[in-house]
Amino acid sequence: MANSKLTEKWISWSPYIQSLLRIFAAFMFMQAGSAKLFGFPASSLPNGGTVPLLSQMGIGGVLEVFGGLFLLFGLYTRPVAFILSGEMAVAYFQFHAPASFWPVINQGIPAILYCFVWLYFSAAGAGPWSLDAFRKKQK
Repeated sequence: MANSKLTEKWISWSPYIQSLLRIFAAFMFMQAGSAKLFGFPASSLPNGGTVPLLSQMGIGGVLEVFGGLFLLFGLYTRPVAFILSGEMAVAYFQFHAPASFWPVINQGIPAILYCFVWLYFSAAGAGPWSLDAFRKKQK
């Protein structure tokens, strides 16, 4: 019986853990974009520097930084997450998959994981710790 109470308590935390996953995933995702755009915390280019803003990598960096910021705060989570899921699918199939079928070989594991994490949030929403939830309460 004590085990079922523990299970119920753990399940009750599910929405909050959903919010934590969104916050931490968005924070890490933003770092990929800031590395491309600002060379911070480290450059993503082999010789350092930043990518051209109007290049495909630059547009990806903008999506990652600003889309990640929206997801960090849980604002317009569903549409933003859907767009970022698509960005990661394109990144995987364009840049990683041609190198090898296996993601561990083609270095595409982060792209695949982000693709499906953002796809999940596009369906599930931001969770209770978000501006989306705050805006919903205000209506």
